[in-house]
Amino acid sequence: MSSVVVIGSQWGDEGKGKVVDVFSAQADWVVRYQGGANAGHTLIVDGKKTILHLIPSGVLHKHTKCLIASGVVIDVVQLTKEINGLKKNNLLTNPSQLMISDKATVLLSYHKKLDQAREAFSKNEKIGTTGKGIGPAYEDRASRNAILFGDLFNEKILKEKIEKSLKEKNFLLENFYKQEPISADTALQEIRESIDVLKNYRCTDSSQIIYEAIKKKQKVLFEGAQGSLLDILHGTYPYVTSSSTISSSACVGTGIGPQNINKVLGITKAYTTRVGEGPFPTELNNDVGDFLQKNGKEFGATTGRTRRCGWIDIPALKYAIRINGISSIALMKIDVLSGLEKLKICNSYKLGEKIVKDYPSSPGQIAKASPIYLEMPGWKEDITSCVEKKQLPKEALNYIRVLEENLQIPIDVISVGPDRSQSIWINSLF
Repeated sequence: MSSVVVIGSQWGDEGKGKVVDVFSAQADWVVRYQGGANAGHTLIVDGKKTILHLIPSGVLHKHTKCLIASGVVIDVVQLTKEINGLKKNNLLTNPSQLMISDKATVLLSYHKKLDQAREAFSKNEKIGTTGKGIGPAYEDRASRNAILFGDLFNEKILKEKIEKSLKEKNFLLENFYKQEPISADTALQEIRESIDVLKNYRCTDSSQIIYEAIKKKQKVLFEGAQGSLLDILHGTYPYVTSSSTISSSACVGTGIGPQNINKVLGITKAYTTRVGEGPFPTELNNDVGDFLQKNGKEFGATTGRTRRCGWIDIPALKYAIRINGISSIALMKIDVLSGLEKLKICNSYKLGEKIVKDYPSSPGQIAKASPIYLEMPGWKEDITSCVEKKQLPKEALNYIRVLEENLQIPIDVISVGPDRSQSIWINSLF
């Protein structure tokens, strides 16, 4: 297999960054294909933490080339900070390691200002957006008013596009949201330094590059952002992100055909978390939820917000498997469950008088769903030093077995800690 899509099977924050980092050691390319700086991947290597929002996690491996594809929304200031931070740590020393599609959408400060103004105006109807401007930037793309990455390097076109965009944005900011307007000169000045840095990473035809890499049987890893249940079309709308987060988005965002994808790996936390608003059937507002939040260090890498925590949800995972075509699972953060006397797995819901095993089709139904649980004993042992599956406690092995039986797909990787080395391999990725 030469091309694999790595996606989150829940509401994001499943641990995709660590998995992509580990697998990047085997990959020739890592491609980021959707989303923006509203996603944060936390990587821990030899105890050192690196947080990436836009650059693919493969950048920590000097032999791996990284591509930010056309489907991504690029906060140019944030991207410049990431590049400078990596260079400071003696990473990304070769500019050819990172390529950025000329067709990607650019996000500027006025997108963020509009995003934050909307959320503040919503009051009791908040979506829980990160306020990073991703939605307004995608809106520009859909309305054919976007600034593309390639436009950054033609000042005349860039200024014209900014001025055109600000006519509408400033009207909304001033007249509807009662905010101060932004001038085109200010917006330009904010990104001048970034333009000078980013010109070294331009890529005119990213689709062709990845197509040729796949033809040559090079190993390509497609790195998703957020999670399947936040998909703009198939997630818990309106409590979703502004892009498509499912596996088929890798084809759309990169510009390749679906026949080029060999495998889809679903990154799945051993429990469930969610940031922001929206329905969450297995949420735990009790001591167990606090235990998971504390032991799992469940704070958002992008916003620092506390993540809501709950038990793992089989109907939601089976839905994610269906809409993504997930081939196998990487089970993350199972070590966080160590110390719990009892564990629960949601295998169905009660909706009114009915017992349902399928994920409800509407957010309204999901909000009314009461989880029905399988219960099993937990374990007290510290499993963070386990290097083989057989070293895990029998209770942990039972938990994994029940998940596989219910999901009917294999678990290929088991993560027992945050570090790159704390991974138990059952089957190889490629």
